Amino acid sequence: MFIFGVSLRISYFSRRLSKASTEKQAAVKFGWIQGVLVRCLLNIWGVMLFLRLSWVVGQAGIGLACLIILLATAVTVLTTLSMSAICTNGEVKGSLGPEFGGSIGFIFSVANAVAVAMYVVGFAETLRVLLTNNDLPLLDNGINDIRIISCVTVIVILGIAIVGTEWETKAQIILLLILLAAMADFLAGAVISPNEEQIAKGYVGWNKTVFIENFGPHFSEDQDFFSVFAVFFPAATGILAGANISGDLKDPQTAIPKGTLLAIFITTLSYILFVVVSGSIVLLDSNGIVDFVSNGTLEYLTNCTFGEKNKCEYGLLNDYQVMEMVSAFSPVIYAGIFAATLSSALASLVSAPKIFQALCKDKLFPGYLLAFVIALGCCAIGDLNHIAPLISNFFLAAYCLINLSCFHSTFVKAPGFRPAFRYYSMWLGFLGAILCLLVMFIINWVTSLITFAVVFLLYLCIYQRKPDVNWGSSTQAQTYSLALNAVMKLNEVADHVKNYRPQVLILTGHPSHRPPLVDFGYTITKKLSLLICGNVITKEHLNHKTRTGMLELGHKYLRYRGIKAFYSAVEDTSFSRGVASLIQVAGMGKLRPNMILMGYKNNWETCAHEEVQEYFNVIHNALDMHMSIGILRLPEGMDYSKYAAQLEDYAVLSKKEKKKRMKAAEFNDENGMLRNKSCSELSES
Repeated sequence: MFIFGVSLRISYFSRRLSKASTEKQAAVKFGWIQGVLVRCLLNIWGVMLFLRLSWVVGQAGIGLACLIILLATAVTVLTTLSMSAICTNGEVKGSLGPEFGGSIGFIFSVANAVAVAMYVVGFAETLRVLLTNNDLPLLDNGINDIRIISCVTVIVILGIAIVGTEWETKAQIILLLILLAAMADFLAGAVISPNEEQIAKGYVGWNKTVFIENFGPHFSEDQDFFSVFAVFFPAATGILAGANISGDLKDPQTAIPKGTLLAIFITTLSYILFVVVSGSIVLLDSNGIVDFVSNGTLEYLTNCTFGEKNKCEYGLLNDYQVMEMVSAFSPVIYAGIFAATLSSALASLVSAPKIFQALCKDKLFPGYLLAFVIALGCCAIGDLNHIAPLISNFFLAAYCLINLSCFHSTFVKAPGFRPAFRYYSMWLGFLGAILCLLVMFIINWVTSLITFAVVFLLYLCIYQRKPDVNWGSSTQAQTYSLALNAVMKLNEVADHVKNYRPQVLILTGHPSHRPPLVDFGYTITKKLSLLICGNVITKEHLNHKTRTGMLELGHKYLRYRGIKAFYSAVEDTSFSRGVASLIQVAGMGKLRPNMILMGYKNNWETCAHEEVQEYFNVIHNALDMHMSIGILRLPEGMDYSKYAAQLEDYAVLSKKEKKKRMKAAEFNDENGMLRNKSCSELSES
């Protein structure tokens, strides 16, 4: 049930540092192309396109690889529809509710920190190949080289992030042009006839036999459809790039859905194109022996027993640098890989601490340090095929809750949820959430359980802290909706003696004035039935501000005492008529008082006759309304109004101040109140 408390605001996932600039400075506003489309393309196209898409084709085949891409697209499209609805719902601000805003924001920030490692390891893989080709190995030409390069790169990127990244925004168009040039270089190489070295490494040119052979799956022993999907899915993330800067867009209501959906469409088509091209021109396995090409014995190329260590080092299944090998001019591919990996790693390293900072309200440097430690730890893994599933898990969890939050806000009919984007559906959001959840658990159910356990623990932690914020979340809308429906259903329930509950109206005045009455009434209801503290004001007319403050103070006092009760006040020149009004209007439906609890009038012998008459009129009015009556009598009376200022002040103190008061507070002996007496002790009857 806790999951339905989410009403996601995307900006909680990535609060930017623009608050550092003054409001007087005119911010530059972006259109949907530069602000959303370009950013999303840069974030979606990345390391997986250049280093793992060919491997996906080799494992899953052309057919299932296209299905993997379409499944990832379905997840991102459904999430984009939900995200667009949320982002266009007025001002984009945190309204998850603090519990879910904090927990989901933390998961999303961890995903960004792990993504840093993915991009850096992709960079390290490519750089290691370059060093090896030029006979400049570091250690073993293996995973340890990747780890060393990755760790050094993360340290350098951390330094750049701390110094400043203003240039990164200005360079986005240049980075996109480099990526487009790299992809064009691959396509150009695919239509050029391969040389002998390329043929030996598996690039044989357009071949119908190769296409048919590569169309079906060829999963390794440790791979299946969803494990390959988990490796590919990070290539579909990045759809939040435009929403993250919604405050810097000229028209976010149209820019975010238009730019994000177009970016998904373009990247999906490009992925499918590269899958078909690479699957049609490159063999699954190749031993790389050029002599077989020179001798015209191409059939021996796929015989891995001729390869070094009886293994094939090339082909879709074995070589992660297929795009570089096929390309017309390999330096352009390397430039594309470096541009995609380093810029994305820097963007992720900048995003993660911003979210940590928003959650912790801490300085930025500890946020960078936390993101750096997470990224460095994942770099030690040194293998993209193991890092990518972790990222997929975190992003799927975040996307699941984005969809669920949109569904929940629509389902509970939250008055504040009126998005300008109309092309969304409550049930599409629900479908997106279920799809993300299913894929998560199919990929790795253990990691998924751990992820949601962390979300739940963070939820409980923030819930216990009870942050003093009011974001108008859909949780509040759901609370109202459930309460209203429950009260309406209660009207249809017939009364029965087995279900009788004493619903008590206590004539306390202000609750802090007569603690014994409140305590005694609470012993009757014990959270199981209605308890209302009634106050009849006869001396003066209250303005709205005074009345609101008095009611708020009464509610705070009841909360401090742990009393589950309501506080209601009426104004009348006559006490008995005021009580009669309370009896008639208090509660609603079946939630109405059936019993009055009042104090005994100890001064009946000395008070004015009119006061006694008023007291008895209250009893008569209650009996006329067929209500039970309870009268509590204490030897010393129960009017604590002379201590009300101290009690009311104590009820609204902070927790630290309350502890100080409990240790050191001493009430004046003139008031008859002893040192360190708690309110409950004072009200013992």
